[in-house]
Amino acid sequence: MSIWWSLHLRREAASVPLARRLLLDSMNTAGVDPDISYDLSVALSEACANAVEHGGDAEPGPHCAAYRVTAYLDGDTCRIEVTDSGPGFPPVRRRGAGRAVAHLRESGRGLCLIEQLADHVHFRNRPGRGAVVSFDKILKWREGALLPAS
Repeated sequence: MSIWWSLHLRREAASVPLARRLLLDSMNTAGVDPDISYDLSVALSEACANAVEHGGDAEPGPHCAAYRVTAYLDGDTCRIEVTDSGPGFPPVRRRGAGRAVAHLRESGRGLCLIEQLADHVHFRNRPGRGAVVSFDKILKWREGALLPAS
């Protein structure tokens, strides 16, 4: 089974619950375990909130007024990407054995939450074109799911 969708959303707070609801409804229809769906929906909400808050360019224009969310349910994995056109991620200061100090700041906690909720997470900058947050999680299925992985 494979399902994918992509949204081009305005950088407005109202877009965050829209993306979250579409993801939850898609996974519910497919028969994904509710706990897995919830984890992914919280991670998606954090990624979208970051795109809304930080994903624009200093110069106004249509390129910075939107961001993109793409979700793939493919076999037993769900992969989500949130792409914006902002300045990208700042360099991360490290402490000790490579541990980031993001938890000590007011901002950056959402990225840590995404890392806790997903199985694999990638943050990358696209020089001059914004940032991409991508994450995936192995799916578990409800008993009697209509669209289980094959």
